[in-house]
Parts: sequence; structure tokens; C-alpha cells
Amino acid sequence: MIWACRKLAAAGLIAASDGNVSCRLADGLYLITPSGRPKAEIDGHELMVINDTGAVVSGSGKPSSECRLHLLVYEKRSDVHAVVHAHPPLLTAMTLARVPFPADVFPEVWLSVGPVPTAPYATPSTDAVPRSVEPYVREHNAVLLARHGSLTMGADVRQAYYRLEKMEHAARSLLAAWILSGRLPDPLSSEELDQLRRAFS
Repeated sequence: MIWACRKLAAAGLIAASDGNVSCRLADGLYLITPSGRPKAEIDGHELMVINDTGAVVSGSGKPSSECRLHLLVYEKRSDVHAVVHAHPPLLTAMTLARVPFPADVFPEVWLSVGPVPTAPYATPSTDAVPRSVEPYVREHNAVLLARHGSLTMGADVRQAYYRLEKMEHAARSLLAAWILSGRLPDPLSSEELDQLRRAFS
């Protein structure tokens, strides 16, 4: 958890107290970052344990204001053991420009993340945020939140973080392609995507 917080801050995927990270513990308990703390400065003793209703089991202060978003993911995806919500600049800019993220342009993104939908805007820190992503969580490993960053999920914290890192790197390539050619790259064909699946199955 602390590793992910440091990586997010160092990579510029969050600013100040933005973003939150969680992981699943045993027996319906979850470890989550506290509210209002810069992730680059968080120490291990500040992490909080909450239950599946969001109530604090251990730790002082308040858990992340987006804890309901994390709990929704854990409720819907038994295979997910870590969640990262961040504010990556280029991926967020794509939601502002209303440009869907084309995961099928990049073999590595398609294989490691899969399709990435964009959820409609919802007021941060309210129940509207988990409601906005609920239609996408079961079938996707990442969701962009309109005007509000990204949500990535994984079997552990490292996978959830690296899925985000890979997506933001791809967004930089998309921006460069747009500057160079004036358009976004064509997606891989269905045949090429099938070949990828077979090659890496």
C-alpha cells in the first residue's frame, strides 16, 4: 500500500491528497488510505482498516472519502484484492475531451487491462460515484471516471497500480500520435486481437 502511494505520487498520477488505495484483508476487512493526506507522505501506521459497511475497525481519523467506491468493487469482484483510484493527467484529459480510451490500439494494454470504458460524471465523495461505475465493474479491470480520474483493479496492489501506469503511458503515445498525424491510431482488427489472445492464452 505504501509502495503504491509513493509510486503514484512520484509518477505524477496524483497530486497532494488526491486519490486512494485499498486492499482486501481476511474476513470482510479492508485496508485503505486515510482521507485528506498527501499520498507521498503517508506512513504505514496511518492506514486504516474498515469493514464491508465502511465502518472503521482500526486506525484514527477518517478513511478515504471514496471508500464506498472501493467497497463496491470488492462486493462485485471476488477476484479483486486491490483497488487504486487516481487522477492521471492524460487519461483524465481524455474524459474532458470526451475521447474514449482505445485499449485495442495497444497489444500490451489489451492483454493486461482489456477494454476501458468511461463512467459518466458523478459528484466526488458521494454515493453517485459507485453508482456511476457499477455497470462496468464486473466486466472490466479499469474504468475512467469522467472529470475524476481512473479506477484500476487487480489481484494485488502491484497489478492494480501497474495497470494504471500502463494506461497513462499509452495515453502519452496517443497524444503524440495525434500531434504527429492529426488523428488517433486505428484499433487492431478483430483478427489481430484473436491472434493476441491465442498467442498469450
